[in-house]
Amino acid sequence: MISKRRVMVYLISFFVFAFSPFLPVAGAGDFKDSIYKGEKLKPIDSQSRLKVGDKAPDFSLPSTAGRQESLSSYLGKKNVVLSFVPAAWTPVCSEQWPGYNILRDEFERLDAVLLGITTDNVPTLYAWTEQMGGVWFPVLSDFWPHGAVSAKYGILRSSGVSERALFLIDRKGVIRYIDIHDINERPSTELLMKELGKLKQ
Repeated sequence: MISKRRVMVYLISFFVFAFSPFLPVAGAGDFKDSIYKGEKLKPIDSQSRLKVGDKAPDFSLPSTAGRQESLSSYLGKKNVVLSFVPAAWTPVCSEQWPGYNILRDEFERLDAVLLGITTDNVPTLYAWTEQMGGVWFPVLSDFWPHGAVSAKYGILRSSGVSERALFLIDRKGVIRYIDIHDINERPSTELLMKELGKLKQ
């Protein structure tokens, strides 16, 4: 039998995925006019050698909060979701990350932290997330050495940006779920929360 809480998570996830493009974005009124539209890209342009069951490569990256964030600092404490997105100021990325704000309570209930990563530099990421109205999770810059962490995870594209990818890592530092997604589309929040919920069982 499906619990009421699980039904609620599914409903929230559906709402985030289906309706967030139509919700007002906090911040400056002309934020959406600042988004770079670009062209449709090749869905996937790299080949990761990592697989479920592998130890997640450790890293330390600067954040928009002005401090270093290391994956290893969460060992034994939290499950970790790494959300790699290609670039700031682009349409899909600017919908995906604010969508996770609605799920903050669920991440906390499931003892999980979300780390957002792009190959943009810190000032760019700071300005972008501020214009979006802020996000609750650490936003990290894989700018220098350029794309080094994205390359470790096998998702650095030939253009120098990362794939749109999710890696779910348990408290032991083991990869439990990978979604290297079509770069032109948002990953399913419902599926992510379902996989995260498995670690609570």
